[in-house]
Amino acid sequence: MSPASGASDMAHIVLTFDNNRLAGALFGQFDEHLALIEQKLHVDARARGNNVELRGDPSACEQARRTLDILYERLQGGHEIHRSDVEGAVRMAVAQDDQLVLPTLEKKGRISLAQISTRKKTIHARTPTQDAYMRAMERSELVFGVGPAGTGKTYLAVAHAAQLLERGVVERIILSRPAVEAGERLGFLPGDMKDKVDPYLRPLYDALYDMMPSEKVERALAAGAIEIAPLAFMRGRTLANAAVILDEAQNTTTMQMKMFLTRLGENARMVVTGDPSQIDLPPGHTSGLVEALRVLEGVSSVVSVRFEAKDVVRHRLVQAIVEAYESDATDQRAKPVSRRP
Repeated sequence: MSPASGASDMAHIVLTFDNNRLAGALFGQFDEHLALIEQKLHVDARARGNNVELRGDPSACEQARRTLDILYERLQGGHEIHRSDVEGAVRMAVAQDDQLVLPTLEKKGRISLAQISTRKKTIHARTPTQDAYMRAMERSELVFGVGPAGTGKTYLAVAHAAQLLERGVVERIILSRPAVEAGERLGFLPGDMKDKVDPYLRPLYDALYDMMPSEKVERALAAGAIEIAPLAFMRGRTLANAAVILDEAQNTTTMQMKMFLTRLGENARMVVTGDPSQIDLPPGHTSGLVEALRVLEGVSSVVSVRFEAKDVVRHRLVQAIVEAYESDATDQRAKPVSRRP
């Protein structure tokens, strides 16, 4: 990397990547990855051979350099990169500006992203909050992941559980959701109990099959090493030597949440995920997730990670939708309440 002379408020950085094949993958087909970096960071990025020239605001150029470093390191590790990976690397590179070392305020060295690896797939953090969430699950016995849809709360929790099972850290995975959904009741659905609850638990199945070979998932399900069940089936049990996940926890009652949390046994890890803005409980019922976050605040070894709209990693329109709803909710709360005389 070498700076070049130019206007005082502009930077010129040249990056050289020693592996031509990886450089091509880094830049993307028709330099599409560089174009995305240009769009996100408002810099000019031009590829010449295995070199990249960055021009623009000094801070933005430094963020672009860090983005390319993150992606190139991922390629060196044998992983492919896609548009979503580029967007995630940009988020992480921008976030590094907030990581300063006091009192000299010198920037830290190369950013290190949290990752979850199974035999089938490796996942890297795409936002600073995902990074914090993944590290919290690695270190803590009870973690709450709270925030809007599309931020990866459930997917990362299931991926972490699959990693623990493969490493032999736990003997089984237990995945659960409350059987509460808007407009439907279990009794009205066709089939036996498995047929009735499977639609509610499908997101958990999908995440499992994405992280583990299908034949391994089927064998583990048959052997009981992976169990997927409604929350009601947890009562009276002690969940030891297990990775336990409660999804859609905003739809638990206070008593259900207390029952679930007290199932935690020896050598167990528990992750609770949910979105307090999407509560489907009947009117007058307090969400067990909201209550637990309040009651357990400050309890040692309990970590709460809160995601925001900016952490959405699904289609970019999902982030805009979440932000629009949050903005509308804020406006509605700010409106004065009209009273009849």
